[in-house]
Amino acid sequence: MTHTRFTEHIAAALTFAGIALAGTSALAQDIKAPDSIVKAGKIVYCSDISGPPLGYFDENNNPIGSDVDLGNEIAKRFGVKAEWANTPFDGIIPALQAKHCDAILSQLFDKPARREVVDMVDYMYSSQALLVDKGNPKNIKSLEDLSGVKIAAENGTTIQSLVEDQNKKFTAAGKAPADLVIFPKDTDALQALQNHQVDVYGTTLESSGYYMLKAPDVFEQAGEPFSKILTGIATRKGETDMHDAIQKAVDAIRADGTELNILKKWHMEGDAL
Repeated sequence: MTHTRFTEHIAAALTFAGIALAGTSALAQDIKAPDSIVKAGKIVYCSDISGPPLGYFDENNNPIGSDVDLGNEIAKRFGVKAEWANTPFDGIIPALQAKHCDAILSQLFDKPARREVVDMVDYMYSSQALLVDKGNPKNIKSLEDLSGVKIAAENGTTIQSLVEDQNKKFTAAGKAPADLVIFPKDTDALQALQNHQVDVYGTTLESSGYYMLKAPDVFEQAGEPFSKILTGIATRKGETDMHDAIQKAVDAIRADGTELNILKKWHMEGDAL
């Protein structure tokens, strides 16, 4: 390569890099928190902090997890602090509507029915899974194997709805329905399996994977994950300033690789958008 061509090549590369950096910079500078958030100096998230690895409390009672990391990063991009309002999952949308928080960040699945009452900013995928005792003594492989089986789930969750739908199919086929036991917290449902009060614990793939990682000799996943769905951050219906600000922050966090790094930290990169 001649000196002239080499110089042109370097100049072109620097120009391309400059455009890329300018684009990233423009994206970052375009993030502006709503006036209410700036005035308060914080963004408050409603979150059910009982489902590792997305959100749970450490030994010092501080919230940690992938959702917590993402929420803290959004707050950082807004130039404010994050505050976490621990809220039971079945009451989390009413809490947002009652203005107990500014947004929901709690592995809320993006469903058409929810879109009717809140606005959503999607940030990852999530799937459902069934967790059982090591060895899978009931030979559970899917929802279709739950006839007459005792299963624990957290109140208001997707897995609860899926089991209820499956029970309708069992009834129509003349089979015994699953014995669905509902708990107020996801960790309570897990405890029921650990104490052998139920045969199966239904939860998200992320939580199932976390518990298997922590106790590989105690639990195993029954069958394959199912019902993959988009997961989003919810804002109050029609509050476009809040929704758009969070959307821009999430876009920037994804564009510069921060979001993927968060998911990798918690071994969840397979659910990245």
